[in-house]
Amino acid sequence: MKILDADQTRAHLDFGRLVPALRKAFAGEATVPTRHVHTVEAGSDRGTVLIMPAWSEAGYLGIKTINIFPGNSARGLPGLHATYVLYDAHTGVPLAQLDGNEITAWRTAAASALGASFLARSDARRLLVLGTGRIARLLPAAHASVRGIDEVVVWNHRPEGAEALAAQWRAEGWNAQAAIDLEPAVRGADIVTCATLATSPLVKGGWLAPGSHLDLIGSFTPQMREADPSCFAGARTFVDTEEALGKAGDLLDAMAAGTLRADSVVSFTALCRGAHPGRTDEHERTVFKAVGSALEDLTAATLVWEGA
Repeated sequence: MKILDADQTRAHLDFGRLVPALRKAFAGEATVPTRHVHTVEAGSDRGTVLIMPAWSEAGYLGIKTINIFPGNSARGLPGLHATYVLYDAHTGVPLAQLDGNEITAWRTAAASALGASFLARSDARRLLVLGTGRIARLLPAAHASVRGIDEVVVWNHRPEGAEALAAQWRAEGWNAQAAIDLEPAVRGADIVTCATLATSPLVKGGWLAPGSHLDLIGSFTPQMREADPSCFAGARTFVDTEEALGKAGDLLDAMAAGTLRADSVVSFTALCRGAHPGRTDEHERTVFKAVGSALEDLTAATLVWEGA
């Protein structure tokens, strides 16, 4: 079995290939069982373990184990750690162990961009990123692969983190700045993308401009939420997987509040297969909610394996 570390995994991932690969994967056929979710309690520490399998007609089987510990930020550690094992789907023979953190970050950012390719206005150029973690750092490049992003703003609950990331992006050539006040930053954005582990809503519906696109890719449990229920009122809502309706605190709150109906939510599969057009005019608001799909992991891992 080949072992690919973070650098080797990252070397075979780019949004120019990954975003179209995800679109093709969601339009195709694959088996994606419901993920296993377990709560870990170790003394006063709390975490979540996800086990996510998937296999496809291309002949690959993948299983990701991902550990999420929000308290790690106080220790100076990432909140997410993952491993990914790719197998031959015909024989079960292990092919490779890949860096699960890189797989998760890249496929999540790519899914965010794929959603924007259907849902953000064609002229969207101002991107607001909430969060400064591994996934957040990739979002300008991901969205620039599908829209003409020329201005990036970052907000974080720790202002020094936002300032540091904005400086890093400027060094990479982005027109980037940090926002201290979240409300005006949201009001001025064409695309608002949230990549946090928040448990209380950060974005309010009254802040979102007509024609804006809200991208929620951080929360993935009923206890987590990045947007309040008013964000869904009058907006078209889309999800990466139908599991989101039972897993995402944002959606559960909105359905309980009556600002979202489950039967009005559209899946990635419908978008990628052309069964739904996505955005229909320049003035409507759109929301994309992702909780992560093992199909996304398998797609990214397959690109890495075939590239390596």
